[in-house]
Amino acid sequence: MNRPEISIIKYNAGNIMSVIIALERIGATYELTDDPERIQNSNKIIFPGVGEAGSAMRSLKETGLDELIPTLKQPFLGTCVGMQLLCDSSEESDTKCLGVFDIPILKFPKTDGFKIPQTGWNNIYDLQTTICESVKEDSYVYYNHGYYAPLSKYTVAKTDYVLEYSAILQKDNFFACQFHSEISGEVGQQIFKNFLAL
Repeated sequence: MNRPEISIIKYNAGNIMSVIIALERIGATYELTDDPERIQNSNKIIFPGVGEAGSAMRSLKETGLDELIPTLKQPFLGTCVGMQLLCDSSEESDTKCLGVFDIPILKFPKTDGFKIPQTGWNNIYDLQTTICESVKEDSYVYYNHGYYAPLSKYTVAKTDYVLEYSAILQKDNFFACQFHSEISGEVGQQIFKNFLAL
């Protein structure tokens, strides 16, 4: 069996085309798959996400990926909803998630002067992870989300909107970005390059 460089997990919450374009821009080879065996044998895995947590988890359960993902040992990168699904639970649809990071995903509180969801560019800071190598403090990335991961022992980058929260989480081989690295310009491209170099 050929071992792909990257498997992009296929499910019903993927921002697939943007990820594919970002990978092609840096010359990476990839495949889009929901086959557990192919994913298990991939060198690296990207777990994209746009959509609603409850329906996304139902899609993962249909293929058994909900049980496979937490056991994977190769470098793994989740983005946006992909990040949130890696956590223990989400207040969105009261969803039980994958539990890689034992923290909840919370809904932004209604706050005067802030539109929810956060949609647009915001800065990241306090960068403490290898996937941010050569990324400058306070660089801007693109967000679109109404739920967030609170600060925790897994926080390796932060953002402030309504409150300070986790921009990137890391635990062992699992990396997760709340922002859309695939559409975050040069900063996102550098993060993908760093991930490929792991």
